[in-house]
Amino acid sequence: MSNPSQGSHASQLTFGLPWPDLNDGLFYNDVVRATDSELTLIQFYSKKYKNSAPLQGWLQRIQNGQITIDGEVVRDASTNLRIGSELVYHRLPWKEPDAPHLLEILYEDDDMIALNKPSGLQVLPGGLFQQRTVLTQLLWWAAKLSSSLRCNEPHPTPVHRLGRGTSGLLLCAKTKIAKTKLATYFADGTSHLGGISKANSELGTSRKILKIYRALVTGIVCDDKVNVSQPIGIVQYPGVAKGLYVASPS
Repeated sequence: MSNPSQGSHASQLTFGLPWPDLNDGLFYNDVVRATDSELTLIQFYSKKYKNSAPLQGWLQRIQNGQITIDGEVVRDASTNLRIGSELVYHRLPWKEPDAPHLLEILYEDDDMIALNKPSGLQVLPGGLFQQRTVLTQLLWWAAKLSSSLRCNEPHPTPVHRLGRGTSGLLLCAKTKIAKTKLATYFADGTSHLGGISKANSELGTSRKILKIYRALVTGIVCDDKVNVSQPIGIVQYPGVAKGLYVASPS
């Protein structure tokens, strides 16, 4: 990477705006296909998105004016759909769970930014967290500094993820070429999985990025080194709708 713009002082810089009380909601877009052209508006949504809300819930959303057809608000649930029509459902804004908003810059140059991600902050939108994410703060920060950023593409984006509860180093690319390069380096690192000794021997040669996780454990660890070889899958966890990915015999 080229031209460090912050140098040794980067670790002293933080940015982040306090979260608004409500987010902007979400917009879901659909185009009516031939197979759906005989359906009414309420039939389309209650059939395609039945897991999102029951029929009565979709009826209320339509009557509230939350759905448009070709840009026009439609409140009549019995409206017949036509092939090619564009449907947009606006999920109303909601208050997202609490999350940190300040991010510390550990390093920055023309191509990338290295951030210290705090625990409790999600990297990318998902689930209840659509606005309170690292990506949102990066976009707000880039918009504020767009006049002073020297790169041609002031749209930094994370190139990997850290779990919402995990704190640590998060690399973000400022340019498309930097994003491609960093993604390649991460892919190269994960390609060594299953060959730990080989990966360690190649650490100073071919590998460009190494990820090290530190964890707190309970009880007494008798061995200096432990190899975890259990399969990874989703386990239900309080407060996480889809569960967590963990190593478990099951």
